[in-house]
Amino acid sequence: MDNLLPPEQLMKLFSHLDAFTLLQVAQVSKSWNAVASCDVLWRKFCRKRWLFCDKVNLQLLGTETWKQFFTSRTWQEHTKSRARPEDFTYKEIPSEFGFWAYACYISGCGLTRKGQGKSAVCIVTSMTKISTWDIHKGVLTWVSSGHPAVIQHLTTLPEMHIAVTVDTESTIKLWDCQNRDALATNNLFSPCQSLEAVDTQDGAIVLAGDSSGHLCIFRIPDLHLISIVEVFPHGIDELCCSPQKKWVFLRKKYSPILPKVFYMSSLLRTSEFPAPVCTILQFSLCQRAFWTPRREDRITLMSRIGPQNFTKLITFDMELENIGTKTTVKGHLFSSFSLPEYENPNWMGVSDKDVIVCSTLSTLLLFSMNGLRLQTFQYYSEEILSLWVDPIHVIVTLHDGSLDVYAWEERTPRLRRCYRLQNRRYLPPQSFIDKTLCDNVSIIQVMTNGSAHSLVTAYTLNSDLEN
Repeated sequence: MDNLLPPEQLMKLFSHLDAFTLLQVAQVSKSWNAVASCDVLWRKFCRKRWLFCDKVNLQLLGTETWKQFFTSRTWQEHTKSRARPEDFTYKEIPSEFGFWAYACYISGCGLTRKGQGKSAVCIVTSMTKISTWDIHKGVLTWVSSGHPAVIQHLTTLPEMHIAVTVDTESTIKLWDCQNRDALATNNLFSPCQSLEAVDTQDGAIVLAGDSSGHLCIFRIPDLHLISIVEVFPHGIDELCCSPQKKWVFLRKKYSPILPKVFYMSSLLRTSEFPAPVCTILQFSLCQRAFWTPRREDRITLMSRIGPQNFTKLITFDMELENIGTKTTVKGHLFSSFSLPEYENPNWMGVSDKDVIVCSTLSTLLLFSMNGLRLQTFQYYSEEILSLWVDPIHVIVTLHDGSLDVYAWEERTPRLRRCYRLQNRRYLPPQSFIDKTLCDNVSIIQVMTNGSAHSLVTAYTLNSDLEN
């Protein structure tokens, strides 16, 4: 067969294989290996798995071929899956007493190549200042000048090493995390309720949802106001963008007001679009929303409905439709199912395998998009506080602050339990986990106790495991 098929036909055949199978067929012969190692095939896998590959070249990534990048990056992504609890270093970053801390990664994804590119985090640890920390060493690397008012919101754009804050006086500031003073300043017209910085195909922007229901969009780095859109009659509690920033989802928590999805380009290209292009999703009382990773158009929502408080999960596929010169958006129902009355999840996430992950106080549940139960992990004497879901891992935070780390099996929609990271700090009653962050070599938690005092903890992998 090796001699019967020319390279062009082999290339067409191999283009239908997944990455794992392509690595296997490359071992058949030298000629098959040559075709199976083609950059055209492997760049396709890289672009599907890591969306930023659309914007970079191999020289910037530090490899000679896309196959090399795929295999080395995949190996590094699974570093935590191969680790043991003793391979982690534990660090603590305290905040001012009586202040709730905020934390965001300011580095990339924590991947290293020959010992470079460590994880770094930007934290609001006092009422009026932000700082950055090398979480491998647990040392302060930068601190800003003070705000005139208390900082309420923080977001970062790790690709540009930029942080954005909004304070109680609705002042928005942009920081490069090198100079003490802000690079740019502007003002919102109403108090901020939600904030996110993203890098779109039209450039980097900041989206801010305010208490009057307006979405304000600012340009990075000068914070020039691009547009203001009235979304709801009242505030925007949550906004989240799709993986490639094609869409932005907005909602009010626990409200009968229906959520909306906007086409991002219509918000940024105001001369091209006479009005913002959006659609209303017919799903009220939405509690959670999650875009499917490594896809662009699929979003899953969760709510509790009816007098018996049933949990319902619904998935929509977003689609642009052009009718003449007019562009519209439709949210097509993909799947929907309800859970039994005795199963009321508090947290929800979705994997790129189209698996919905939910957690109740005592159970971790996995479902297909159509509601088929795939796996159940029972916690009999422990309480689940929060849940993190990404394409590589699922991380469960328990009532004592300990972390259970799971990993997705490579070719099945199932999880395997890896290990538990025991919390080193006693959590008093009424404590809760405000936020969990995860990259490929670290896990960060923002914990708040009953007196509203926050503590940022970090588990980081030892450097000899990263390569």
